[in-house]
Amino acid sequence: MWTQPATARLCALALCLFTALFVRADDNPPARPSADTLAALAQSLKWQTGTITLKDGLAKINLTPDFRFLGSADARKVLHEMWNNPDDPELLGMIFPADKGPLDDDGWAVLVNYENGGYVKDDDAAKINYDDLLKTMQKDVKDANPDRIKQGYPPLELVGWAAPPRYDKATHKLYWAKELKVADNTENTLNYDIRILGRRGVLVLETISGMNEFPQIDQKTPEILAMVDFQPGNSYADFDPKIDKVAEYGLATLIAGGALAGAAKLGLFGLLFKYIIVVVLALKKAVIVVIVAIIAGVKKVWSMITGKRDGADRRLPPPDSPPS
Repeated sequence: MWTQPATARLCALALCLFTALFVRADDNPPARPSADTLAALAQSLKWQTGTITLKDGLAKINLTPDFRFLGSADARKVLHEMWNNPDDPELLGMIFPADKGPLDDDGWAVLVNYENGGYVKDDDAAKINYDDLLKTMQKDVKDANPDRIKQGYPPLELVGWAAPPRYDKATHKLYWAKELKVADNTENTLNYDIRILGRRGVLVLETISGMNEFPQIDQKTPEILAMVDFQPGNSYADFDPKIDKVAEYGLATLIAGGALAGAAKLGLFGLLFKYIIVVVLALKKAVIVVIVAIIAGVKKVWSMITGKRDGADRRLPPPDSPPS
């Protein structure tokens, strides 16, 4: 638990770090690899199928025949060396469709990670006004564009929800999709996000593709949701209030945080120019989430958590609702 002076210092530091994320001198887009280099890297990847164990039993992925997996080392190779994004040392792996690879034009991938930020309470689920939350996220992304341009990246626009946020209270899985536009690209980018709540943190799944693949990904999302979960002892139901930490943020911040961090670091996938990936280089993801929570607290997100309920279409569907 923070003391009041420590909280105040962290607030001030968070605002400085949030600004600094956009202006690091060494964050320029890396050079694109040659075609021969890409082919050699793709050939070296070690694909996995079946059951995948994450972080010494924290969670498991039970892959269906429709999917295959790259472990951390190979996933980072794809992310950094093939797709020209900053390296992410905490990346746990990537899920690919079984018939697609990292060099396919119509391919897509699911980044898998873990944020050890504490037990996220879900009692704000029915209170969040997602229309207003979207407006805040759009403004934050727009406000970050001058710094993105200084870094050498094109400006970014958060167009809107491709699929509005939904929370399944029975499984503690939150999912939504955002449509983004990068400068003059002819095809918009899709970010399809999944957050699985656990005892001490959140599994983060980020599906990255062009908007053309949205129907296929939306159709496959229930299958992906069913494949990934925490193991006994680490699940949401295993939370022990006597010994476990409660996160300083709720569901709204998990959603808003993706846009804020994404505005800080959105790199281009080299030859696959249509793709966008969300990567934060400067700080560990758990710290980023806390920073986002603080920023959201001094802006408008917390008012949305406790505020407006002006129509059922602005709230989460019931847990048994199918994806949009």
